[in-house]
Amino acid sequence: MKIAVSTDEHTHLVDVILAELEKRGHEVAYFGPGEEGEAADWPDVTVQAVEQVVRHQADEAIVLCWTGTGCSIVANKVPGIRAALCRDAETARGARIWNHANVLALSLRATPAPILKEILDRWFDTPYSDDDWNLKQIARVREIEALVASPGDPPSAIFEKALPHTHSSTQDANRKA
Repeated sequence: MKIAVSTDEHTHLVDVILAELEKRGHEVAYFGPGEEGEAADWPDVTVQAVEQVVRHQADEAIVLCWTGTGCSIVANKVPGIRAALCRDAETARGARIWNHANVLALSLRATPAPILKEILDRWFDTPYSDDDWNLKQIARVREIEALVASPGDPPSAIFEKALPHTHSSTQDANRKA
């Protein structure tokens, strides 16, 4: 499997991830600073990595920044990406099963190497769920993504299209108030 990896800061954890991925037989495309202590802009390197997934030049991506939050936010702005910020193996497992996550976001600060290995074990060992209910949820995410990606719609129109049952209920509640 080809994995795109990005980070804004080259730390020891990055070296551990790259070595672990290669040890597991994955091909790695790396986006980020080359040496420990160097830095890059996290939005830029994150987009470079997830773009590899969207263009089918990588199967999945692992994106990192100090907290993991910034890179997960940026990754999820890219249509077709379902990034999950995982701090433990069970979260990684759930992200794969229920969310069909194709991008793993990690914190450079809060991810110890032993926990990283557990997260990677669950991430790579857990297939996407293929039950009808879950497939319906993922299809709904794709529908919402397509609506949100439509240029020119004001935010209220996007939410009205994406969440008609929620929006109507909110309007009804506001009329009664």
